[in-house]
Amino acid sequence: INQPNITHIPSPLSSLHLFTQHLCSVASMTNTTMRRHRHPERRREISYPLLFVWCTLLLAIPPVHPFLLPLHFTSASPTTISSTPTKTSNIVSPRGPLRSHLPPTLESLVTDTLDADRKIIIVTGGVLSGIGKGVTASSIGVLFRAMGYRVTALKIDPYLNVDAGTMSPFEHGEVFVLDDGGETDLDLGNYERFLSVSLTKDSNLSTGKIYQSVIERERIGEYLGKTVQVVPHISDAIQEWVLKVAKTPVSRFTTATGESDADKEEPPEVCIVELGGTLGDIESMPFVEALRQLQENLGYKNLCFVHVSLVPVLGDPPEQKTKPTQHSVKQMMQMGLRPDFLCCRGSAALEPSTVSKLSLFTSVPKGAIVSLHDVSNIYRVPLMMMEQNVHAMLMHRLRMDPYERGVDYSMAEDDGTIENSQVIRDWKKLADSVDEPESECVIAVVGKYVDHGDAYLSVVKALTHSAIATKQRLRIEWIEASSLNPDNDSEIADTANSWELLKKCDGVVVPGGFGSRGMEGKISTIQYCRQNKVPFLGICLGMQAAVIEYCRNVVGIIKAHSAEFFDDLVKDEEDAVIFMPEGDRERMGGTMRLGARETLLKEDSIARRLYGKDKVMERHRHRYEVNPALVPKLEKAGLTFVGRNTDESGERMEVCELSEESHPYFVAAQFHPEYTSRPEMPNPLFLGLLQACKKNISSSAN
Repeated sequence: INQPNITHIPSPLSSLHLFTQHLCSVASMTNTTMRRHRHPERRREISYPLLFVWCTLLLAIPPVHPFLLPLHFTSASPTTISSTPTKTSNIVSPRGPLRSHLPPTLESLVTDTLDADRKIIIVTGGVLSGIGKGVTASSIGVLFRAMGYRVTALKIDPYLNVDAGTMSPFEHGEVFVLDDGGETDLDLGNYERFLSVSLTKDSNLSTGKIYQSVIERERIGEYLGKTVQVVPHISDAIQEWVLKVAKTPVSRFTTATGESDADKEEPPEVCIVELGGTLGDIESMPFVEALRQLQENLGYKNLCFVHVSLVPVLGDPPEQKTKPTQHSVKQMMQMGLRPDFLCCRGSAALEPSTVSKLSLFTSVPKGAIVSLHDVSNIYRVPLMMMEQNVHAMLMHRLRMDPYERGVDYSMAEDDGTIENSQVIRDWKKLADSVDEPESECVIAVVGKYVDHGDAYLSVVKALTHSAIATKQRLRIEWIEASSLNPDNDSEIADTANSWELLKKCDGVVVPGGFGSRGMEGKISTIQYCRQNKVPFLGICLGMQAAVIEYCRNVVGIIKAHSAEFFDDLVKDEEDAVIFMPEGDRERMGGTMRLGARETLLKEDSIARRLYGKDKVMERHRHRYEVNPALVPKLEKAGLTFVGRNTDESGERMEVCELSEESHPYFVAAQFHPEYTSRPEMPNPLFLGLLQACKKNISSSAN
């Protein structure tokens, strides 16, 4: 009591408890020493003397150790005694491990995440790429949506590109554009469609982005002359990025829907992070290390790992093979990560013997091994996971209510409330509608990248959403645009087959793209649709092709074309499509007209009727636009521009159409309506196309 600067006096009971803890620690250290020696007699020689020495030291100095360990010291005067311990900084968090080594920004984000009780779920993949990590992550998000949580998502792409904007669709699939203009990986489209949220460009992290961020910070001297290294600087930056995205509010629906969003300003409660590629790839190593550190910083109960792997079926009779997954998990553990859940892709449900074997060799509990086998449609995946109790296990693993102490997370029981939620009821109706259509509709997609299905993934999803809404089974015919207008005699046979296929379709979509290849084929397709009254929807370059076709074949401007492909066109006469004044011809990445822009729709137009409002927000991605100087001639000839933008000049053409008296459905848009289509809310322009097709089919049948 007479000691100076003492602010807390421990009770004898607490001191005795602490002393007992230290004795246990000594015994554990001694036992470890014993295990490290191979000879039994040597173990005895070392263990007992060491235990005696430690106990003697602890008992010989009781005033200092361990009785004074709980004491906290301050700069108070020697005569001051306080009953309240002084608040310490960077020592020990009651909800997390030691964090004194963290930089201030990361420490602040970690503290905020712990205080908000925000949960992080990491989805990784093994064996091969394209195994279904995106759908798995999205389906987990649907389950949390059904339980009433606000969910956000982050996709990590280990490639060196800053974003996906300059990547070829042949190599990478489509570029998905967000409301804020972010050009991102197509998986973000899955997240938005499943989670019904509008994400931001920060929701897609690449190696290029993180290195660019760290190098910029080094250039301004933020690291104070230190040697900048992958660990800790890159790994810390990755952790900061993840935690910032995890706390960034996201709107429940994209602004294109016009729906009110009361939760927009509230931060998410759950963040789902997908690590792209395959574990073991060299390029993903910094991210793996960063995620390992992140779990150490957040603690076991705030972050978990879901690993997606492959269980192939081989042999005769067929046998499920677990070796690929065993090696995948082994490699994951060697990198410092351990899966809490194992999601196994395959053609058939996992057999009990397969589950037992996987559990034995991966140390994942049997209940946490999830079968993600092939199903009739993608919308059944969340339902399949729900049937295997994934939602309850995740809640228990992350210590979310209701949490029962002492029960292993793989044994958590479902209370049944999720099945009665509106989200799950709607999702069941959606999945059943896909499997139980009333009729079939065949849509031709005439484009440049048709050999790579993912190049038009959002177009396919938007068509699917509208087919579900109109109770039709969708069948897509992929037609290479260049095959419709051959350059040499050897391609004439292919051209005949392509035209025969096109003429059997109920409707046509000409999607966006870049480059001159196939442009004449698109123009010929649009002419056929206009003259034969086939329902048609043009998107971005598809709208520009529609304008060029109308200039040539109706207005009479025979040499009409786009300035994107020819630079010798007569100004304001032949240049039906022009380069936008604010565009950048030198830099390719991020210099297009990107993101959500407002469009004003005319009264009594098809687009206005479909949207049900006069102003809409849709996403753009283009450098060229319809020449406003030719609009009066086009409108006089019957092609009406019913949608125009409302910012800056107000002269940008956004939507054009033919009247319903002259054509059942001929609509084209400069923006990309496919990006804002949702399973429960199809985009109006795609919905109008499928409605027109169904009407034509019914008329033909009658």
